[in-house]
This record gives sequence, structure tokens and C-alpha cells, in this order.
Amino acid sequence: MALSKSWSVALIGVDGRMIEIEADIGGGAPKVTMVGLPDPGLREAKDRVRSAVRNSGQTWPDERVILGLSPANLPKVGSGYDLGIAAAVLAATGSVPATKLLNTVLLGELALDGRVRAVRGVLPGLLAARNAGYRRAVVPAESLFEAALVDGLEIGGVARLSDFVDWLKGEGELTRPEPFVAQEPPRVPDLADVVGQPEARWALEVAAAGGHHLLMTGPPGVGKTMLAKRLPGLLPRLSSEESLQVTAVHSIDGSLSPTEPLVTVPPFVAPHHSISVPALIGGGSGLAVPGAISRAHRGILFLDEVCEFGPERLESLRTVLEEGEVRIARVKGAVRYPARFQLVLATNPCPCAPTKDADCTCSASARRRYLGRLSGPLLDRVDLRVRLRPLSALSAHLGEPPEASAAVRERVLEARERAGKRWAEHGWPTNAEVPGPALRREFALPPQVTALLDRALERGAITARGADRCLRIAWTLTDLKGADKPEADEVAAALNFRERSSG
Repeated sequence: MALSKSWSVALIGVDGRMIEIEADIGGGAPKVTMVGLPDPGLREAKDRVRSAVRNSGQTWPDERVILGLSPANLPKVGSGYDLGIAAAVLAATGSVPATKLLNTVLLGELALDGRVRAVRGVLPGLLAARNAGYRRAVVPAESLFEAALVDGLEIGGVARLSDFVDWLKGEGELTRPEPFVAQEPPRVPDLADVVGQPEARWALEVAAAGGHHLLMTGPPGVGKTMLAKRLPGLLPRLSSEESLQVTAVHSIDGSLSPTEPLVTVPPFVAPHHSISVPALIGGGSGLAVPGAISRAHRGILFLDEVCEFGPERLESLRTVLEEGEVRIARVKGAVRYPARFQLVLATNPCPCAPTKDADCTCSASARRRYLGRLSGPLLDRVDLRVRLRPLSALSAHLGEPPEASAAVRERVLEARERAGKRWAEHGWPTNAEVPGPALRREFALPPQVTALLDRALERGAITARGADRCLRIAWTLTDLKGADKPEADEVAAALNFRERSSG
């Protein structure tokens, strides 16, 4: 009987768990048995690995092989364990020494001819390995661009299983990653391209300064989508920690670019209205994969033609908007993905959506039904609402060029800096993330300042949640103004944003 082991990583959402792979050889007729809750894709690994080993010039044992993946009660999903399985089997047969396998994490899928293929989730897997105290990692050569983002680990890449075997025998070297060099961030469309719409531009600036959700209503062609696409250009660049969080989600999703491996600009995700609930929120068989809302983490989720999305998709966002993460339970386990994004909604005022309201052919009930697809509870979570009007004369805007994103972004960064200093000891980066109880207790405003809010609550114009969001908007307006505390004017302006009808 011969026994050997290696180590790999299982991903449960964005959290990595270390997996011990054991290979026990001998004691029966030739057969490969795998235990430890493998999924169908992993169960096929025994055939992939056997062919890869033989086609790499090594001998597969002509005895019974038992492969154990521990912890045994944790579901194992995917093909990233292939390299670890091959290493454990080869070490158990004595084909390679096991000394270099100690404190080494192995990730990679094997092709039948011995090539080592890239797998998803390399970045979060290596972060988990580093936190668990491992010192070295071997990954597919194609994934080195991603592995290079992790400090504190000795990273090596292999293109073929034979290269890995040579390294274990001390007859070859691993491919080392190129030093990570930060790239220029991708260009974001400029706000100077948008003609007119001063009210919507101001709402966009407020949304960027405070991290608030935004609803834009207007006929086709007035600039709703143009404005939304320019919001990332007003936001600050992601911090190092935020960049790793966002990049880890994109790594699991498989959407990382080799030329720009580290996501430094807030992502902009705009799904089509035909998207399914699992694709929006996250889901799938086995353990759920991230959806569009997680890809938009620390960025923008833009729902254009939002009334066409359907209630099931829209209502699934309500809890996520409050908690900043999504938890998805499946038979094989529950996963957690981050989903703290700014929600930007755009809709037409009615089904026919003419340029001029006077040309509308929809009945009052048809307009109500159309806009009624946005439920009250969802709208209550949207801080800013603005109505866009069509341009009356293009020539009126030709004399003075619209303000560029750079000028607006400067004001946004100054406002965010003020907010960051104010909430620093509490850990709230933006006004939108400050809990309501803190605004009403530790940072309570004088009664004469909030009198307008009290009257709005009394007549039922806003809910308690809406009042909290008005306070957050008032603080953002104060930061943009450069003042210390909101006054009655800021509270009134915040309430005006909340009370505007979307119709």
C-alpha cells in the first residue's frame, strides 16, 4: 500500500477552502475510486488524469487507486483539482519525490495529452492559500497574469504535466510570472458628450458623490443611457482592497482580461431585460455562480428599459440593495457573493414613449400599469429620481461646451473625501452606506432642519426608509457645497429628489 497527498483549493462563493487530496494505491484489481463529494465534472477527472499521465511519459498504476478529497463533507466542483490529483498519484507510485508538494497549492485542469489548462477562480484560490499559510503555488501558465496579483506566495506556472514532473524531480524550473505593472485605466465616455439636461447632470453628480441609486425617466433619445455610461468616469478609482474584491469575482466568472488583469475602474454592467433571475442574481446547479449584480460589485448596475425587466427580476434586487451581498442556497450548499453596487434605472414614461407628451396615445390606466411595474418597495430604495425632457433647440447649446467629466469628478472626489473623513472611525466609505439609526442619533440634525421631513412623514409622502435616504442625500449635498452640516435647504432639496414622480 502506498499513500501520498497534495493540496488544492475549493471555492465556496468567493471564499476559498483548502482541500487535501490523498491517493492510496494497491489492494485490489485496477480501478479508480474517488470519494469526497465530487461533482460530475470532477468525477470525470480520473479519466482525464490517467490519460494525461500516460501521454506525459509516466506510468499509471496497474492497481486499485482510491482518491480522497478532504474535508469529505464539502462539495467539490470543477476541474481545478486535476493537477493535484496527478501529483498525489505520481508521488504515491514513487515516480516523483513528494518533498516539493509540502506547503504547495496546485491548481489546473489537465487535457488528455498532458497540457495544463487554465481554470476559473485562480485569484481567490491563491488568496485563500496565502491566508492559510501556504508558501508556494503552481498554476497553469495561462493563469500567471492573474496569479501575479497575489503577494506573499512563490508562484510558478506550467504549460504541460511533463514540465511539472521535471520540476518535482529537480530537473526543470517553473515559469515565473512577469512582474505586475499597472496599466492605464480604460477610457470612460466623457460627460462633455451630453448636450443639455442640467437637472439630470446634477442628479448624476449627486449620485456619484454619495453612492446613491438613481432613476431617470424620459422619452427615447434624451440621453438616459449616455448619462449612465458616464457615471464610472465620475467615481474614484477602486482602492487596492476593492480592486482585489472585484477582480476575484471576475476571476470566478471567467471574464478577466490578460492585458488588464486588475480591475481598477468601477465596473459598468448593463444586462438585457430578457436576463433570467439566476443570471441576474447568481445561480446554477450545484454551487451557485456569480450573477450580474456581483460583477457590478463596487461599480454600476444599469437597467435600461427597466419596466421591461418584469417584477420577478426587479423584486429580487430588494434585499441585495439593503445588504450589499447576495446569499444563494442550493442543495449542495449556500454561497455568498459581494454585491454592493450603485443601481441606475432608466425608463420611458409610457409604452408609446413619444418625444412630446402631447403626442402620447396611451390611456391614463396604460401609463399607470406600465410604470406600476416598478413596485413601491423597489422605488423606496432608489434615492434620486429625475425626469429628462427632450431638447427644444440644439443650437442653443452650441455656444457653451458642456462641462467635462474631469471637472465634475474633481468636485465628486472632494465631496467623497469630506464624507470619508466624517465616517472614517465608523468604517462607512460613502453617505449611502451610513445606517439610518446613526443619522438619527449620533449625527442627528436640529428639529428646525428636519421639520420638512417630519411633515412629509406625517402626510405619508415618504416612508421611514425614505426619510433616512433623504438624510443621506442631504449630507451629500452638504459635502458638495463644502459645508459642515445640512441645513433646511439641503433637506428640502433631498426631499424634492425623492418626491418627484417618475411619470
